[in-house]
Amino acid sequence: MRSGFSPVPETPKSNSSMIRYISPLPQPTRSAFPRRLAVLGSTGSIGVNALDVVARHSERFIVCALAGGRNMELLAEQTRRFSPAHVGVMDDACADWLLKLLPRPLPEIHIGQVGYARIAALPEADFVLSAQVGAAGLRATVSAALSGKVICLANKESLVLAGDLIRAVCGHTGACVLPVDSEHHAIFQAVQGRDPTTVKRLILTASGGPFRNYTPEQLRMVGVKDALRHPNWSMGMKITIDSATCMNKGLEIIEAHHLYGVGLDQIDVLVHPESVVHSLVEFTDASCMAHLGTPDMRAAIAGCLAWPESLDAGVAPLDLARLGRLTFEAPDVQAFPCLNLARQALELGGAAPAVLNAANEVAVELFLAEKLPFTGIPALISHCLTHYVALDLPTLDPAAEKSVQNMVDALLAINAHTRAAAREAAERLQ
Repeated sequence: MRSGFSPVPETPKSNSSMIRYISPLPQPTRSAFPRRLAVLGSTGSIGVNALDVVARHSERFIVCALAGGRNMELLAEQTRRFSPAHVGVMDDACADWLLKLLPRPLPEIHIGQVGYARIAALPEADFVLSAQVGAAGLRATVSAALSGKVICLANKESLVLAGDLIRAVCGHTGACVLPVDSEHHAIFQAVQGRDPTTVKRLILTASGGPFRNYTPEQLRMVGVKDALRHPNWSMGMKITIDSATCMNKGLEIIEAHHLYGVGLDQIDVLVHPESVVHSLVEFTDASCMAHLGTPDMRAAIAGCLAWPESLDAGVAPLDLARLGRLTFEAPDVQAFPCLNLARQALELGGAAPAVLNAANEVAVELFLAEKLPFTGIPALISHCLTHYVALDLPTLDPAAEKSVQNMVDALLAINAHTRAAAREAAERLQ
């Protein structure tokens, strides 16, 4: 199959004028059916939707491993249904709880981030769905890349923290990244078969969340229940809050830079309240190619799990006549400063995106616990970036697993340090 991507992944330059995709694409011999899947984050929104797709096409997929968070009842139900040989859980308490819920024979239980990483590297897994939430998904994503897997990537934080690292490892091992985010999956589809030198601009669409037309005064009064009412998508709590602050789109800007190897000047955002156009690609002839579909994550998930084929994922057809109109507008970066904070972090480079992500994770946690106002989320992130001190990261040799793991350890140490500093700063900013 002809690809619109550069066949050899290179580290993107800020002034890059063509797409240099993060990884090679899987060859047909690697992606025959049935495909054997490891689903990391199976009890979250993406994982549940992925298993719905798998159940609709049980002749095409075999679930060899599942890993969940703390919802052991759901994980036990999934394990009974799909009979994986391996299951991952957060800690020993979760493992004990799960074992009480499962019939014999029992699967092999893997614990914590190290356990998830072990699952991601299982020899019997062809495709790994990386759908954990936050920086906690990094170690498993890198493990899958080191093992040369096809990675269906829903954990955008892996690229935010370690995009250059993952690009380098994929270049060495031949691992492939397929983007599950609906916006990046749309771009991925739009550039297939196109000359990568003709891509002028990537345009990410954003719903605008529930507060699209709010004034700064109204935003200061936003509560948790208000922020969790997304107008179009059904998602987990963290990503729903990120959508409300527009940080989700900020993280996707960084993700686009790493996935497609383009500079910030080639990545734009448009607010599109209907969430029907999932993203657009502008070409040098001034034409745009848009990817449209009903807002349902199963479409992008199925597009990755079955790539390059298309599957019926149970998604309702798009009825444009009934919809009536599609609207677009520029984002209000004054009311929603997280977009510019993400750009600032990418421009700072080094570990700054990791600082951005860690500060955001803490800010969202505090907001959900009603310990930080909604407008305090970007304020706390801005504070952490303002006080960011560039740190020397270890030298990376993608051919040496120890070197790769040292880089992961360094990035996760920065994540932990920033989380602690953000909590201290939040108390002072109250």
